[in-house]
Amino acid sequence: MGTWDIGHFDNDSAADFSAALREASETERENIIRTALTSTIESDEFLDSDEACQAVASAALIAAQLPGGTPVTTAYGPGVPMPAFSPEVRALAVQALDRVLAPESELLELWDEAGYGPKWREGIDELKAVLLT
Repeated sequence: MGTWDIGHFDNDSAADFSAALREASETERENIIRTALTSTIESDEFLDSDEACQAVASAALIAAQLPGGTPVTTAYGPGVPMPAFSPEVRALAVQALDRVLAPESELLELWDEAGYGPKWREGIDELKAVLLT
């Protein structure tokens, strides 16, 4: 995983995902995010870090629209307006984050091996807290 910091968009996978959102029409963006979340949730094998990074970025974009959410202002974010996400997509984001934190998640293993697992989990827990309010 090419990463330069612990933020939700501070890795190559999330930056590439943001570029795909930026290039998509506004009407396609929710479907792209829904697909990323659903793919993560439905992964019953070892969850690839690229897939997990896309789910985390998706959750961060959804949480940004909610009270208490942090706006996505990083240069590595999409930088274009997101649609008003449906409550169903919000629920998918929570499920996807649960899967990212579950055993058999490469992203979780990578952060733990790098020694930043607890700090990274704090960021994920903050996202979940916003999504669950």
